[in-house]
Amino acid sequence: MKPFIPQLVYFEPEALNYPLGKELYEKFTDMHIDIRETTSHNQVRGIPGETELQQYRNAKSTLVVGVRRTLKFDTSKPSAEYAIPLATGCMGHCHYCYLQTTLGSKPYIRVYVNLDEIFAQAKKYIDERSPDITRFEAACTSDIVGIDHLTHSLKKAIEFIGATEYGRLRFVTKYEHVDHLLDAKHNGKTRFRFSVNSRYVIQNFEPGTSSFDARLAAARKVAHAGYPLGFIVAPIYMHDEWEEGYLELFERLREQLTGVNTSNLTFELIQHRFTKPAKAVIQKRYPKTKLDLDESKRKYKWGRYGIGKYVYQDEDAKKLEATMIDYIHQFFPEAKIQYFT
Repeated sequence: MKPFIPQLVYFEPEALNYPLGKELYEKFTDMHIDIRETTSHNQVRGIPGETELQQYRNAKSTLVVGVRRTLKFDTSKPSAEYAIPLATGCMGHCHYCYLQTTLGSKPYIRVYVNLDEIFAQAKKYIDERSPDITRFEAACTSDIVGIDHLTHSLKKAIEFIGATEYGRLRFVTKYEHVDHLLDAKHNGKTRFRFSVNSRYVIQNFEPGTSSFDARLAAARKVAHAGYPLGFIVAPIYMHDEWEEGYLELFERLREQLTGVNTSNLTFELIQHRFTKPAKAVIQKRYPKTKLDLDESKRKYKWGRYGIGKYVYQDEDAKKLEATMIDYIHQFFPEAKIQYFT
């Protein structure tokens, strides 16, 4: 698929005080993209559309260039200590995505230009924890690879972490646009992960993302560039004939990775889940979705912040976990399974 190009760009005036802000302003001006001003990347108004749904779809092709003022990093997922804030939002239209509710009324894509300040804060965290390794996740609130051909923020982050002793970087993507990252001086300290799924899930629930084959072609490229490689199978979803569907996934994965060093391969396994607010938003934004959001089939699980989510019943979850682990052991016996959740 073609790399993402925004249809509309907003700039915070302060963003133009930074080299990346100036560079992006000149780039989008030369591309004849509609550029507007906003007082804050958190308060963007005037996105076109006669209905809320039209505004949502237009927001997904809107880029906001701003300054990240809150430099305290969020604690991250099971796979990292901190989330490094390079961007927020995604151009993809994955029906199940938790960003549907996390971003709420702000589904536009934000990139932050004060990279030196962000990296200085990351170094502070690394120094505080040394000699322990400090891992940063760059894709908690965005698919950073999908927009990095425009900003190269991720490439700068890879090289910043690559120059540290105790820092590590990781991110996940559904996009193929990795060529500009292949010559980055990563020094083996960035794990490049790709999100993969069964053919049914990709075809029905992941519009606006790269195809499975394109993702795997990109995975081969980054592996040959020396990056540690990983895959996230998420969300693991019990569709009709799901066992056959996921078996085919791992068969295709094994075939596509022929000739790639998989001795350091990792897998992360995440079952499908949703919250009540997410269900309402998904059904509003994707009214024809085939995503099964029937709460009666699920188990209610309390979250860390008092917000519960619907996951599969224990018996179903155990079956999903056992099946995925069996497939991984069958096709990638040397791989490390980091978690199932």
